[in-house]
Amino acid sequence: MTRRRPPTSPGPAGRIRVAAFRPDGMIDLDGDAALQRLPSLLTDETATVWVDLAAPSADQVQSVGATLGLHHLIVEDVLEGNQRAKLETTESVIHLVLFALAHARQFVASEIDLVLGPRFLLSVHDDGWDPRATHHLREGLSSIMGRGPDHLLWALCDDIVDGYFPFTDDLGDAIDEVQDQVIVEATPEALQGLFELKRELIEVRRAASPTREVFSQLTNRDLPLIDPAEIIYFRDVYDHVIRLTDELDNYRELASSTLDVYLTQVNNRLSVIMKRLTGVTVVLAGIGAVAGVFGMSEAATALGGGEASGFWIVTGVLGLVAAVAVVVLRRIDWI
Repeated sequence: MTRRRPPTSPGPAGRIRVAAFRPDGMIDLDGDAALQRLPSLLTDETATVWVDLAAPSADQVQSVGATLGLHHLIVEDVLEGNQRAKLETTESVIHLVLFALAHARQFVASEIDLVLGPRFLLSVHDDGWDPRATHHLREGLSSIMGRGPDHLLWALCDDIVDGYFPFTDDLGDAIDEVQDQVIVEATPEALQGLFELKRELIEVRRAASPTREVFSQLTNRDLPLIDPAEIIYFRDVYDHVIRLTDELDNYRELASSTLDVYLTQVNNRLSVIMKRLTGVTVVLAGIGAVAGVFGMSEAATALGGGEASGFWIVTGVLGLVAAVAVVVLRRIDWI
């Protein structure tokens, strides 16, 4: 699993979109026009403003941060990236860090920074995640932004958390397949697949589990920027996160138990091999012991029957005894 983060040095400019909901309608701007209009929109007390930065350069983040009046430590956190999911509050803003999951050849966790302030929301992410394509905003922005920036924050958080479940479901199906494969035959390929699943589980859990504490704080702390009427929405997301982390814990236990089953299968196979080798040894050692005695002493010229005829008599008896031993060992499943 890999992680993406916002750029930390000057580079190609990313996309800047500014949307503002006002009683007289929506304003939706892009690029330089959005930056130029942003200061006046922020001073409009009737407007709810959403600033969305997709794969921005460091200069763009600093410029927008200065316009929004963000603390320089928040701007630094956005630029540094590679953080765990967290929530930090100051007197004027709430800073959330969450991760959106994508799946190509492997799981990719994309860092998303969300900064909630008075009448505005700032979102910073890479270009692999489009917030306007989320299921709450797909039909338009007015119905969500009209209820305030905290409701917009909930809409984005809810979509991010809901996006975890398809990946956990895929991991559960993959664990079931590996379990079936291990039960049929414990092969090195099955072991390799099991370790890959355990690694992916750890990475997904690392990205998703800290969000539990994030939404616990959002729902249990008195935050002036969160309308009390919105708490119930964040509690719904919190319930989803609890269910998600419980599923991840269950899958981790299943992966561990599958490894135990694999080791048990290997030990059982080794025990079967040792039993069969012991059975073969019983047959061959008996023949070898008698043959050794007769080879050393000729056993009174093959027990008085003459060397030639006695040899064949003794050989026949040994063959019969060996056949009886084989039948007995087969019945007790040793060979």
